[in-house]
Amino acid sequence: MFTTPSGFSPHLACAEPGEDEEAPQEGPGPGACLADGPPITSASLDTLIQNLVPTADYYPEKAYVFTFLLSARLFIPPPELLSRVCELCIKQQQLDQSPLDTAKVRKFGPKILQLLTEWTETFPTDFRDETMVGHLKDFIHRIAPCDEAYWKTMNQMLQKLSQRLALMSKGEESIVKVSLNASSISDKLVAFKTKPPPIQKDILSICNDPYTLAQQLTHVELEHLSRIGPEEFVQAFVQKDPLDGTQPCFSDQKKKTSNLEAYVRWFNRLCYLVATEICMPAKKKQRAQ
Repeated sequence: MFTTPSGFSPHLACAEPGEDEEAPQEGPGPGACLADGPPITSASLDTLIQNLVPTADYYPEKAYVFTFLLSARLFIPPPELLSRVCELCIKQQQLDQSPLDTAKVRKFGPKILQLLTEWTETFPTDFRDETMVGHLKDFIHRIAPCDEAYWKTMNQMLQKLSQRLALMSKGEESIVKVSLNASSISDKLVAFKTKPPPIQKDILSICNDPYTLAQQLTHVELEHLSRIGPEEFVQAFVQKDPLDGTQPCFSDQKKKTSNLEAYVRWFNRLCYLVATEICMPAKKKQRAQ
């Protein structure tokens, strides 16, 4: 099983075997030396990309695919990564030759389609970039003549991706509306701060069943959590250039953490609500109930 490289960096090289250690034998395809040898401790970015590329007889472990696709964006933009994966596949499988070796492509095709499917399902936001979709379509067009089923797989993949992105866009629009409403409420509070305070109502006067209230708050919580992609956590804590503390690794790459930030705002509002409800009773005994 592959282990997450410690000190993952594009400048690291594959660890050399010691004098008494046998070098891992090469397997049926690129990256087999990593698959059949000891767990990965360090490797160059090129080697890790090669280990991601499937062949007719090799497919990377699911844990490796997820970990690498998630962390690699710290060192290489997703469009460039997909481009390099496609280039390696074309070179290794000789997809630029005519005619294609149909039998060979049919062994390799399901593996690369599985990788692309995992990528689109796990990190759909990467494919908001038209370049990503272009790379995906161009590559599948190369292997599709060998099996008509590949066309169907591509159409299903793109359809699911489109639906997922549309749902995410709808969620982001709702986040914007909530933010605008919150700003409007804040403005009203400032405008009416000189007026007598209205009659206060505790939340149980609106929903007198604590269980139902907890359920509704849980639904809202899960809705916010369901929108957060794993890449948002990486992008939120992306390393910055040590020479420029204001710029991330890719100066042209904007942080796409709107869902994570929306969840933080929701969590803070919920904390304020709980604190307000506790502090509303005048007596300490009532607050402790």
